[in-house]
Amino acid sequence: MRLVVDTNVLVAELLRKRGRALINSQSLELFLAEKMKNEAQYELQKRVSIRVNKGNLTPEQGQFQLEVALGLINNRITTVPLSYYQSFEAEARKRIPRDPNDWETVALALTLSAAIWTEDYDFFGCGCPTWTTQTLLLQIN
Repeated sequence: MRLVVDTNVLVAELLRKRGRALINSQSLELFLAEKMKNEAQYELQKRVSIRVNKGNLTPEQGQFQLEVALGLINNRITTVPLSYYQSFEAEARKRIPRDPNDWETVALALTLSAAIWTEDYDFFGCGCPTWTTQTLLLQIN
């Protein structure tokens, strides 16, 4: 199954055992817009740092969790450059009016004829199939 991954769901699931297992599933072919990869890396570092500062993780555990998450992004998710899907910008912006910052995810899904893995209701009704984590877990297992 070809899926473009929404940044929010990616970051959340990379920090969960079930999410890492899902991302590792050979049944999924995952894609991420280039800008979204940078955003995901930033958010991962921020969230791990918060967990370390709250005492939920040791600095070593936090570093390990971050390395595992970044490794999954680099090894299991294909990052697609803007030039590949930019021609769909206008169409994508029309399809996601409530959050125009997410146009790249929609444009990439349109370009690849792929679905979007998300928990964000802004994507629902954008004309691209959407999958939630719960539905993917039921489908893959």
